[in-house]
Amino acid sequence: MSAIVLKDVSFSYEEGGSQVLSHGELTVEYGEVALLCGLSGEGKSTVLSLIAGIIPHVTPGQIQGEVYIDGESTAGQSMGQICRKVGVVLQNAESQIIQQLVEDEIAFGCENFALSPQEIAQRIQESCQVMKLSPQWRTRTLSGGQKQRLMTAATLATGQRILVLDEPLANLDRAGAHLLMGALRRLASSGYAVLVVEHRLDMVLPYVDRVWNIRQGQITRVENKEAYLTAQARYIADTCPASQSREPLLELQQMGFAVKDREILREIDLTLYRGERLLLLGENGCGKTTLLRLMARLYRPTRGRILQRIDPALGQGPKGDRNWFQRVGVVYQNPNYQLFMPTVEQEIAFGAARPEDAREMMARFGLEHLAQRHPHSLSEGQKRRVSIAAVVASRPDLLLLDEPTVGQDYQGLKEMVEILNDLHRQTGNTVVTITHDMRCAEALCDHAALVEQGVIAQEGGKELAHRYFYQQGPVVTPAP
Repeated sequence: MSAIVLKDVSFSYEEGGSQVLSHGELTVEYGEVALLCGLSGEGKSTVLSLIAGIIPHVTPGQIQGEVYIDGESTAGQSMGQICRKVGVVLQNAESQIIQQLVEDEIAFGCENFALSPQEIAQRIQESCQVMKLSPQWRTRTLSGGQKQRLMTAATLATGQRILVLDEPLANLDRAGAHLLMGALRRLASSGYAVLVVEHRLDMVLPYVDRVWNIRQGQITRVENKEAYLTAQARYIADTCPASQSREPLLELQQMGFAVKDREILREIDLTLYRGERLLLLGENGCGKTTLLRLMARLYRPTRGRILQRIDPALGQGPKGDRNWFQRVGVVYQNPNYQLFMPTVEQEIAFGAARPEDAREMMARFGLEHLAQRHPHSLSEGQKRRVSIAAVVASRPDLLLLDEPTVGQDYQGLKEMVEILNDLHRQTGNTVVTITHDMRCAEALCDHAALVEQGVIAQEGGKELAHRYFYQQGPVVTPAP
């Protein structure tokens, strides 16, 4: 008996438009890890929503064909009945978190399944151990990668033998990605069925048994995954000359940041020079995003100071104001935090320096066909492109990017890097980037800083980024 079967499935959303799926066929067996991949916005998340019962119970639409879970058609089943069999980790893990402590979040699903307190305690301990989490951590202080691991741990703890994960590696560092995929591989070897949607093929393909690709509503099986990896996971070369400027733009002097009794950053001495591209490296939870938010004046240092040399008129105050954010652009790790206008066109025009800048960014990022769509109706990869386009349309002097490449297929990633570097050449802006994507890291880097345990452990150029991704990554031999 197969775990998941899509049989001649077609689907279009209720608001109309073309079919997202057309006569789709897909099978996932118990004992295997399967991968569903394809271009951003092609319908991968739609497939997972059909499998999990989110469609049609939460998101309505027109469905033809049959979806079978554990040998039974989902037609006529409630979402609760489907969820008893299928564990789901959504693309935006943060949207699933409702509890304040890690242990409470993991316990929540187990309690809904009426497990005994003793069984719940054991599952919390086991899933935290697998995902390298502390049960007592507060969920709101976790990094994006830690939140991703938490929701995976919560799903594992509930014990469903069919697991579907939407971009589970999105915010994970290299060690975390191998840790998660290794755990999924072992679960499959013990009889679970695992379906993963993912763009980071270099990380996931060594662990998978079967690969499906979706394009223009059609699902096809990829027979040669090694050739597919070669085509989709190529290294992106840097075509942007390194800045030679030694004029300071931001100076971080003995800076520290703590939340209550938890020290996140300490003794940070770092100079950001005008016109350079700084790449922040480090494992999940090391403090990279906190450092970026301090640079953005979204947080106030609890120790030391940050001196800005962007413009004396902006002052040295610890928090940013309207004038500050007209010169400093921030792209958040979660694009939902900054998309608030009713259409994509209005979103990009809102902060644009000039109307023609908004039109240019719409065209450059390939968003013209989405102009009248609501930003929150888009795929996560499309949301990411809209959020970046909206920020760069304001032509900021300092551009701060937190995981800008999440949710991008190889072609989309290449185009995004080329756009960012082209704008950098044109405007001479200063760029700070956090990314775990080894394909593009060096192409966004003149100056690299490695954050470890809350301090700047190393500084260097592209060679530091290369060592971090290619020489210091964990050596993992996936189970056959």
